[in-house]
Order: sequence, then C-alpha cells, then structure tokens
Amino acid sequence: MTAAAPFTCLIVEDDAAFADMAGQVVRAEGGTVVHCGDIASACSVSTTRGFDLALLDNHLPDGKGYDFFAMLSRRNPDMPVIMMTGIPDLGEAVALTRNGLFDYLPKPLNVDALSACLRRALQRLRAGSSPASATEWLGDSPAMVEVIQQLRQIARHATTTVLVTGETGTGKDVAARMLHALTHPSDSAPFVAVNCAALPAEMFESELFGAERGAYTGADRKRQGLVAAAGTGTLFLDEIGEVPLALQAKLLRLLEAREYRPLGSTETLPFQGRFLAATNRSLSEEVRAGRFREDLLYRLEVFSIELPPLRQRRADLARLAERLLADLAVKYERTKQLLQPADLEALEAHDFPGNVRELRNVLERSLLKTPDDSRWLKLDVNWLHRGRPTTAHIAAPPSAAAAVTPPPPQRSLTRLEEQEYRLIQTALAEANGGIRRAAAKVGLSPQALLRRLEKWPELRPPAA
Repeated sequence: MTAAAPFTCLIVEDDAAFADMAGQVVRAEGGTVVHCGDIASACSVSTTRGFDLALLDNHLPDGKGYDFFAMLSRRNPDMPVIMMTGIPDLGEAVALTRNGLFDYLPKPLNVDALSACLRRALQRLRAGSSPASATEWLGDSPAMVEVIQQLRQIARHATTTVLVTGETGTGKDVAARMLHALTHPSDSAPFVAVNCAALPAEMFESELFGAERGAYTGADRKRQGLVAAAGTGTLFLDEIGEVPLALQAKLLRLLEAREYRPLGSTETLPFQGRFLAATNRSLSEEVRAGRFREDLLYRLEVFSIELPPLRQRRADLARLAERLLADLAVKYERTKQLLQPADLEALEAHDFPGNVRELRNVLERSLLKTPDDSRWLKLDVNWLHRGRPTTAHIAAPPSAAAAVTPPPPQRSLTRLEEQEYRLIQTALAEANGGIRRAAAKVGLSPQALLRRLEKWPELRPPAA
C-alpha cells in the first residue's frame, strides 16, 4: 500500500445513522466503506474479501464486537481494528489493546478524534507494507542480510512451500510479509494469515478449508475458507507446531496434492498460492515426541529460513530501537524521543530472550513513564534487568575437563532449545564429529545441522 493508495474499511454497526457518519469520515480520508449491521453479515463478507482496517461497534444485535475482533485477529493479526462503544469499560479496553486492538473510542464519537485515529492507522499500514520497510524491521546485520537474500531468492518461485523458524519475537511475521511483498510487488494478491495457536481445534478445518451449508451444527450458509481467500497469494500459518496431530493430515494433503475439499463437500478444489509456515518450536523434536508428523515436516522443509535471535545480531539493536520509538511516537501521538548513549549500552548488554518483541515492550513501557516534553527517553532499566541474565553475568569459560561435554550456554535458551542442544551434542559425540551421521541421528538435514552449529559454535567438532 503506497502513500497515495486508497484503502478499504469494514464498518460493523447496527445504528445506521452512526454508521453513515463514520462512513463519511472514512471517505474523507480516501477510503471505501463496506457496512454491515451485525456480526453474521460481517463474518460472511470478510471471508470473501479482505479489508485494510475495521471499525466495530462493541454491542451488536447478535453478539459482542470483541468476539468478531478475535476472529479478525486470527485471520489478519496486523490489520488495525478500532472499537467503538457507548458503554466504555476501562478494563475491557486495556485487555483488548493488549490483544492487538489498535484503539478504543467511546461514543458519542468525536469526528476529529475518529479522523486522527484513522490517520494513525493508515500511517501504520503504509509504513509496514513495502519490502524496504520490512528490511528496517528485520535489520541489516550480516546475519539478517543473509536472511533477506534468502527471501529474495525464494520470492522468484511463487508457489514453493517455505518454513520460517526462530525464537518468539524474532520477526517471523515480518519476514513472511516481506516474502509476500517480494513475490507480489504489484500488491495484487492477498496475504492471509492464520494464528494456529489461537484457532480452536474444532474450527480448524472449516476455518481453513470452508464448509458447505449443513456441514455441522450452526452452518446455515456456505462458507468460504482461508485457503480459497488466499487465491494465488500467500497462506501464512503462524505457529504451525500448535496444529493438533489429528488435523495435520489435512495440511499434508494440501501440500502434497495442492488441493483440498471443503467440509461437507465432495468437490476437490485446487490451491494455487504459496503455503508459508512459521514456528518457534523445534519441529524435529516435536516429531520425536510424537506430536508432529514426520512426512508433514519433510513437506514444510522444502525451503527453510531461520531467523537468528537478537542477542546474536546486536548490531541491529540501535536501528531497531530507533524504528520502534518512531512507531510508538505515532501510536501515542508524541514527539519521537531519543536514547541516551548509556541507555543504548544498557540495551546492548541485555540478552533479550523475548527478542524484538521484548525490546518493543521495554521501550513502550519506558515511553509511557517519560514526560511528554522530554527529549530523551527515560529507560526503565530496573524492569529491563528484572532477574534476567545480561552479558555481564555470563559465566567464565568452562575448564578443559568440562569442555569435553560442555553444558548448554547461559544464553536464556528455551526448554526445547536446551533439549535440541543436548541431542546434537550427544549425536556428534556418537558420530565422532561426523556431520551427516549426526544429522541423521537427530532427524535433521546436514544443512540444518550446520545452521545449528553456526548458532552454537562450541559444539562444532575440532578440525582434524
């Protein structure tokens, strides 16, 4: 979406006069409006087309707006959604905002306030829609330059399955959107995102593949699924490791045959887009634990990209912090504040187990505690270091005796990472350092094992 591009807005509001007023504000900002008076009709229209943003009344004839917001968030977690209500609830507003709501406006609505809110939402959309802006969010350290080169390489093949791996908060969703933008530079193909962790198991099949009328209790109309909505674009399944084992066979058929069947239908439909998945889990470990299908993993690893954690690319931290502070200044309608050198050093000394997401959290928390008229950000250093190790606290190198079987490094590894570390360590010892034999023992390709050894160089066998 370019700076001059039009946008589409879904308004879900049962008060026709109020919806008309809100629609006039949207059109004045250059938008096209689709109005629905209840959740049922909004659900129907949102499965057949995409929207850039949405305005929701919270009290509707057939339910609460925040229930529909939850559905919209699963399908497109980055779409700005603005809630409007005549019965404001501060606790509810805080909870919704933490869950990704863009803003919460009380009625009667001030036209100027709505216009300003729309402009902020559009600014966010336009700031994050191009490959160049995605590069700003990923970084330009050597490790991330390699990731971006891989994205550019695979973008030439529009239907190749891609798996993006990395710890929580490393930017897997940003990489996914960058790949989509590189593959479809004209912005003509849809990007459909699904958060598998937020999708109930009983809804998974109908949400993804669609359903015929009467296919299940309550299915009073034919429903298009997200695979069909993706068309020739991108179907992005985030946190694919959360998909229940019983449902993984459905995904395997989609990947193997590139076709699917809506729930309750006898008709087989083709899938013509890209299947893109992301996970913060070790899927190899999940296979060994019996929680993930090995054949599905093979299909997903046609082309895999691993995003390194922030602690392994500290060169990106200053630029990311600057970009995040600019984004937060827009969100809170404040002048962008600057980091003092000592505060930047404090950030660079922290290991950030939560990665870029944690960095944003500490900057946002600090911004809210900083006076509006201050030029410098008041960094909340106490919160930053609350019981978490920094580089200053990393233990000294182990003794020569301990180095024979080194323990996992003190770098805030997740439980799964620690398990994977120990498995690779054991496999290399049993294989006398042989990469291919060790890789076979832990269920990885030799290339994937070499990537792990780049992350944990202390495991690399000594040169003969």
